[in-house]
Amino acid sequence: MPISDFSNALFELAQAEQLRTRRLVSSPQDASMIIDGERVMSYASNDYLGLANHPRVVAAAIHALKRYGLGAAASHMVTGHMQPHHDLELRLAEFLGLPKALLFSSGYAANLGILTALAGRGDTIFADKLNHACLNDGAVLSRAEFKRFPHNDLKKLEALLGNAADARSAGRKIIATDAVFSMDGDIAPLAEMLELAERYDAMLVIDDAHGFGVLGYRGKGVLELLNLKNERIVYMATLGKAAGGYGAFVAAHEDVIEWIMQTARTYLFATATPPAIAAAMLVSLDIMVEDHERRRHLRTLIDFFSDSLKLQYAKTPFSQTAIQPIIVGSNANAMAFSEALRERHMLVPAIRPPTVPAGTARLRVSLNANHTTEDVFDLVTAITDIEVLLLGQNVGQGVGQRIGHNPT
Repeated sequence: MPISDFSNALFELAQAEQLRTRRLVSSPQDASMIIDGERVMSYASNDYLGLANHPRVVAAAIHALKRYGLGAAASHMVTGHMQPHHDLELRLAEFLGLPKALLFSSGYAANLGILTALAGRGDTIFADKLNHACLNDGAVLSRAEFKRFPHNDLKKLEALLGNAADARSAGRKIIATDAVFSMDGDIAPLAEMLELAERYDAMLVIDDAHGFGVLGYRGKGVLELLNLKNERIVYMATLGKAAGGYGAFVAAHEDVIEWIMQTARTYLFATATPPAIAAAMLVSLDIMVEDHERRRHLRTLIDFFSDSLKLQYAKTPFSQTAIQPIIVGSNANAMAFSEALRERHMLVPAIRPPTVPAGTARLRVSLNANHTTEDVFDLVTAITDIEVLLLGQNVGQGVGQRIGHNPT
């Protein structure tokens, strides 16, 4: 294959405003950061509780480094399963009130491992069309039949389950969904999905990457927020977002976790995460349990942002989470909007296809507990000013109407 093929493909991405670039961060993660040599207010991080640079978390990592060294040096099933890993798995299961937990190196690896372990040829996976890429990739790699339903469309999901009601023809049935959708900030109708799972003898795999630590009074995510309890639930969440660290875990019935541990290739054939990370995450869990004020403050900021932002042309879908999307339509509009905010020393990323459907490019505002009310007020003011200047001039060409369209 000639190199020119890649050069031409990169040129096409650039022309479509879909070429992505990395930003160089030279400060700890926080509300205010040094990015590409400039001090900016960041509204882009998944560090929702502001724990990535918490002194207690950092101190725990340093202490564990001195005791256990840096690397685990092997997979969990060889010699890489160290005391902090073991302690963290026990604590996560206890925290969530689930029988057993299992650590993975990342959320992506976890979902690939979960779905390929639970499903195979002759089985069926039912998935929301707006699921994160790792759930989609896990479904494809499982070699199960992969059926997708429109976003949060329970009627379509039930119809698909009904068509596969013959257990001998459909094999094992798994409903897989994000809990909080990462680009829209909305929450899946999980209670209703669980009812369907019971009715059609299916399992429910929940990816709560953006809810764990944030939702519920104690931070137990959607399990607490929606009071979900059922042995059909397979619960996955990451430790690189609200927990401020790295890695992921799955929690479920003991036999389900044991089966995943015995068969998930992304678990069996991956080096365990550094033990210092696991030790730091134990302290993050302590802070989640003790410090309800962080979640309360974040909830205040979310309400303040959504109540204060009144836009004329862009679309702001309802979100009760730290993810607040502002849909502006075209890739060019999203890039221009993001750049205009950057000129005001505010970082809000532009999200474009294929991450979101064509025609729904957006700004993705992420709030965290280290922001102040003044920070959010300044952001609302800037977004309101820029929207009028950038999008108002296009209304005559019908751009406003196109922005308001939200295809599923």
